[in-house]
Parts: sequence; C-alpha cells; structure tokens
Amino acid sequence: MKYAVIRLGGHQHKIAEGTEITVDRLHGDINPEVLLLVDESRVKVGKPVLKDVKVILKTLGDLKGPKLDVFKYKAKSRYRKHIGFRPHLTKILVEKLA
Repeated sequence: MKYAVIRLGGHQHKIAEGTEITVDRLHGDINPEVLLLVDESRVKVGKPVLKDVKVILKTLGDLKGPKLDVFKYKAKSRYRKHIGFRPHLTKILVEKLA
C-alpha cells in the first residue's frame, strides 16, 4: 500500500490515492509539503520535507462542520453563557502520489 504524510494548513494528514480528507478552509492554491512517503517496503523520510515527491489534490468544495456548543457556568452567581460554533471546512480528493 502506498501512502504519504503531508502538512497542509498547519496540520498533518495521512493520505493515499483516491481518499477524501476534510481540512480547515483553504483559500487559493493548495501546496502540501510531503513529510513521509511509504511504498510497500520502501520508506522515504524528509528532512524536513521531500522535494522530489508531488501530491496532486483536487478541491471538492467548501462545507460547514458539525456544531460545537461551548457553555460557561458559575455556581451561585447566576452566570451562564452559551456560544455555538460551526467550523468552515474544505473537502479534498487525493488524485495521485508521484
């Protein structure tokens, strides 16, 4: 099985060809840095990145993630605060590892 570890938008993701990943919303060009490439028994580790390996990604669209509820409460002082949050995400398809 061929897979890679990339850094995209400040996070690291393990990817393989044909998989879809959901990342924080990205604007403009998508330029991932390849940190590791595993092809069957061969392993290439970047120091810190691999320059000769390319990953071809396709943006499938933007979406909103699940709602997260943040609730603050202090006993006996009648303090209650509720905040809702839905993260903006981008869905990406991994087309090719080269």
